[in-house]
Amino acid sequence: MYLLAENIWIVDGETVSFYSMPYTTRMIVVRLEEGGLWIHSPVGLTDTLRKEIDKLGEVKYLIAPNHLHHLFLGEWQEAYPNAQTFGTPEVIDKRRDLKFDNTLGKQENWPLDGEISQLLFTGSRFMAECVFFHHRSRTLIVTDLIENFDPYQFNNLQRPIARLAGILAPEGKMPIDWRLSFMFNKATAREHMENIIDWNPERIVMAHGEIIPHDAVPFLMRSFDWLLD
Repeated sequence: MYLLAENIWIVDGETVSFYSMPYTTRMIVVRLEEGGLWIHSPVGLTDTLRKEIDKLGEVKYLIAPNHLHHLFLGEWQEAYPNAQTFGTPEVIDKRRDLKFDNTLGKQENWPLDGEISQLLFTGSRFMAECVFFHHRSRTLIVTDLIENFDPYQFNNLQRPIARLAGILAPEGKMPIDWRLSFMFNKATAREHMENIIDWNPERIVMAHGEIIPHDAVPFLMRSFDWLLD
């Protein structure tokens, strides 16, 4: 675990196989103004990680931002039964074995507006993802909306596939299969992206790949040129 910005920590989890490609995993921890912890896309909970988390504060919120990021949620719920769990409608429907307290994307259920804003990025039948903006640090937090892998993470056979998918740093994008699914509903997605740009983030942290430490808005304009043009 390492510090990204004031009261924001990064936890890099294990690499998992996704369509036979090695995908790094990453969790974001935010210490809220009232002292509790907000956990985005939980990774595997080891004894060492739990001790580090407990030193930071009490876990108050667990976030499943899309229907692909839920694998370790159950063990976090078991370890922190008093935490509230938020998920997208898709992940709530998919993981009926888990308890969800609230649905992401519904502003009336969101207790952190003004500190961490949320936006449900829709327009595709493939997947919806909730993205977040931590106001004090001006950090945009995404999961699969942008993937920005180090090219050398992949072998010589995998690298051309990753390049075709558009997920190699420093020009990472939304994976091509998800991009194509917006073909007939770009207007909705464009409105969402314009709202994200209006947040004026300074940095971007994603679940998969290299962090964008500064100049986030120019990066977003390049990464989403397929949508904004």
